[in-house]
Amino acid sequence: MNRIKKLREEQGIKQSALAKDAHISKGYLSRLENGSKENPSYTVMKNIANALDKNIGEVFDDTPP
Repeated sequence: MNRIKKLREEQGIKQSALAKDAHISKGYLSRLENGSKENPSYTVMKNIANALDKNIGEVFDDTPP
């Protein structure tokens, strides 16, 4: 899930701003980024991808970037 962090940082978005735009808590986003939380729901994946202006595959595909 560190792809979320990579994309977020490339776009200069703060973790709190992405969490707000994705309608999730900053703590939940942090756990997704550091890998301590896996398998987010489709809705969460869609919201994060939309907030990053990406499609779900670009954010959550398991292949290396």
